[in-house]
Amino acid sequence: MIRLISKNALALALVAIVCVAILGSLNQLTQPKIAEQRLLSQLAILQEVLPDASNARELLADCTLVNVPEQLGKAGQKVYRWRQDHELKAYLLETTAPDGYSGNIDLLVAVSPDGTVLGSRVVSHQETPGLGDKIEQRRSNWIYSFSGKPATAADARRWAVTKDGGDFDQFTGATITPRAVVNAVYRAALYVQQHPELATAPANCEISP
Repeated sequence: MIRLISKNALALALVAIVCVAILGSLNQLTQPKIAEQRLLSQLAILQEVLPDASNARELLADCTLVNVPEQLGKAGQKVYRWRQDHELKAYLLETTAPDGYSGNIDLLVAVSPDGTVLGSRVVSHQETPGLGDKIEQRRSNWIYSFSGKPATAADARRWAVTKDGGDFDQFTGATITPRAVVNAVYRAALYVQQHPELATAPANCEISP
């Protein structure tokens, strides 16, 4: 009986080893594909937010990491820099609204060096379908309302939803979500103006080639 149990245990151990080896091999095979898809997704979003940038891959390369959760929602956000003929034209910032109705709302915001918002897109969220999800481009054109808007400290009152006396519409039955996005976009634009050193910060983002 003991020998039988030992044999069964050995067989199970061998099966486990084989399964781990197979899973490890599959992971190694699929990891490059996953990284490639992530890169393609990043390229598409960057090109969408800033269509004038002819080479989105250059944006990915000219990227610096910042750790300012109080301004960009969480630590480790990426700031991409778009240069044309060696002149800095715009920043594209990852930023997070931590106060969405259902949690974090991740965005990508394009800002000129003078603080004008050039474009913005919601990257991920968990807001209520049919209400808060109108922040998505495919649900409504609300996200376009930031484009071309200056966002200096003097514009603070305008950067609010209409219910709070600002320039941006809220959604029927959903004020928390648009309020969170408006504030996040505004904080991102202010961060650019308050930190000119972003232009010369080292490119230190780890981007898959």
